[in-house]
Amino acid sequence: MGLCFSYPSSASKTGLHSHASTNHHSNGIDYSSSTAATTGSSVERRSQFSEVASETSGGTLSNSGLLLESPNLKVYSFLDLKTATKNFKPDSMLGQGGFGKVYRGWIDAKTLAPSKAGSGITVAVKRLNSESVQGLAEWRSEVNFLGMLSHPNLVKLLGYCREDKELLLVYEFMPKGSLENHLFRRNEPFPWDLRVKIVIGAAQGLAFLHSSQREVIYRDFKASNILLDSNYDAKLSDFGLAKLGPSNEKSHVTTRIMGTHGYAAPEYMATGHLYVKSDVYAFGVVLLEVMTGLRAHDTKRPYGQENLVDWLRPDLSSKHKVKRLMDKGIEGQYTTKVATEMARITLSCVEPDPKNRPHMKDVLGVLEHIQRINVPSRFSSRPAVASSSHASPRHRYGYRAGAAGAERRRPSPGRFGADKDMDG
Repeated sequence: MGLCFSYPSSASKTGLHSHASTNHHSNGIDYSSSTAATTGSSVERRSQFSEVASETSGGTLSNSGLLLESPNLKVYSFLDLKTATKNFKPDSMLGQGGFGKVYRGWIDAKTLAPSKAGSGITVAVKRLNSESVQGLAEWRSEVNFLGMLSHPNLVKLLGYCREDKELLLVYEFMPKGSLENHLFRRNEPFPWDLRVKIVIGAAQGLAFLHSSQREVIYRDFKASNILLDSNYDAKLSDFGLAKLGPSNEKSHVTTRIMGTHGYAAPEYMATGHLYVKSDVYAFGVVLLEVMTGLRAHDTKRPYGQENLVDWLRPDLSSKHKVKRLMDKGIEGQYTTKVATEMARITLSCVEPDPKNRPHMKDVLGVLEHIQRINVPSRFSSRPAVASSSHASPRHRYGYRAGAAGAERRRPSPGRFGADKDMDG
């Protein structure tokens, strides 16, 4: 299993905010962590997104997304979420991470109030381990970012709870699980056309994050954080490590090194300097996973092949070698030109120097072109998409409970930082 690790940085952490807990939609005010979660009184704080919002007029529409003027989140009591999840019974659990567990819950479609099991709409309820300092930081980061960002390719945060030591988040439910599950935990190869569709959706989400005047650096782009709705539309999840991009014309932000083995950009690992294009590197790693059907980091592979990019980067510039590295399970589902174009954009994304990597909007354009030039009618038949996987039914959804959490059942890239994860 890949190990997680963390290195300290001289940079101080950005301010994060906790939120009072009352049963109504929040009005966009952030609250001091010293404020009791069960009271309605609070001390108004400046959101880390207020700077971004001030640069826009009434919010910014970009790539079909929106930077909201204020969050529109339901604030739940702990009792509400106990009701919604059948008292957090084990048979409701969807996933588990180092900072807690994720449960299936049910809420009313209109009011978002908790409802009985099987009625209303299904949601995913993340219950964080409040004893972990990183768990609290992750909870705050999720509320701050997903409370202010709205885009079809970002998982929707519906509400939250902070009551005593309990920290919970309520998300829309993503029934098809994660890209990771489909690439690595199925009994049959995942079809190429769906792989391309998913990375296009993920690219749209990442391009949106990078498009504002003060970019958002996702910092944890990987296959397990790309969740899928019933139509296999991709949505980015888990914003616990997200950071605002550099300001005042700086090229990077400096932070403690946190993330997942195999996906983190080399400049970030070496210096703690985090660039917007550090996300582009991670995106290229996922593209290589999509092409090969192999994990970004796997210590079970032979020596010198543990890191997928280090091992296969030299082959991406050769048409002959590209054909050999493609996942054998999807042979006949793509043309040689498509494979070559995919290899070319992947190679650009994983350039060692961030200055040489493309912008996500350009990567998106290439992927959309690849989708257009592929001609399914020329391909051999492919297996139908099935919901089966090597995982047990209750654990096939791909939910994890924390940005720095040890990922469940992963014999592959682990996160690094405190508790074997990276922090920021």
